[in-house]
Amino acid sequence: MLNHLNTKLSVYVRLTRLDRPIGTLLLLWPTLWALWIASEGVPTPQLLIIFTLGVILTRSAGCVINDFADRRIDGYVKRTASRPLATGEASAKEAIVLFVVLMLIAFVLVLFTNAFTIMMSLIGVALAFCYPFMKRYTYYPQLVLGAAFGWAIPMAFTAVTDSLPLVAWLLYLAKLIWTVAYDTQYAMVDRDDDLKIGVKSTAIRFGQADRLIIGLMQLTVILMMIWIGILLNMSGWYYTGLAVAAGCFVYQQRLTWDRSRDGCFKAFLNNHLAELAVLVGVVLHYAA
Repeated sequence: MLNHLNTKLSVYVRLTRLDRPIGTLLLLWPTLWALWIASEGVPTPQLLIIFTLGVILTRSAGCVINDFADRRIDGYVKRTASRPLATGEASAKEAIVLFVVLMLIAFVLVLFTNAFTIMMSLIGVALAFCYPFMKRYTYYPQLVLGAAFGWAIPMAFTAVTDSLPLVAWLLYLAKLIWTVAYDTQYAMVDRDDDLKIGVKSTAIRFGQADRLIIGLMQLTVILMMIWIGILLNMSGWYYTGLAVAAGCFVYQQRLTWDRSRDGCFKAFLNNHLAELAVLVGVVLHYAA
């Protein structure tokens, strides 16, 4: 009995990707940008706990519903062939139940904020649920992922200020564009497999212009973040963080030069360090 429970727990950890925290970090750092900026450098412990746990839960739920949507095609993709739903270690029913439970717990956390944030969270649930199915209908599922991944940013502002100022939307748009850029790098890893099974992505749509378009999106992100810095009268700490992020973008271009699977995946992973650099710059600005 105990061995069975341990086995199931291991399966659920893999299903929720708790053993691979990169997605959580890519969600968490921008959420903390927003909390620090909205609270002018003094986020409350309660909101830090709510949003940190909320990010972990919603990212885990997103992974579960993504694997549910892809359960019949993951087995044909080299990188995803060993996922629990593809191998039969978990059932579709288990995945749906787990998704609902995780989202309900996340919703309970949101109830400790305010009415505006609770309403915003419903949009977040819809975005998280819709994304995995978009790759069957559009070459731009990364846009939907970007919309979902960045939604904690306006929620952070509503939780702190009960409003949505221009800066909140600029941060959200910057995060959306950044997500499209790094998820295109991620999709470049699977491009050959996706072409065979008919799954759509920006990596397929962009073709040989992929690196150029990613570079243009990354440049747009840096320019938008500079604009935000000007609006907020940010100090040199913030711009130092942006400079590090820009350096990461240059490094990612080098990693993807030959479009190898390994290089594209390493470039994708590097984005969490770039986002972290921005967060450090924001925190140091307010602490100085």
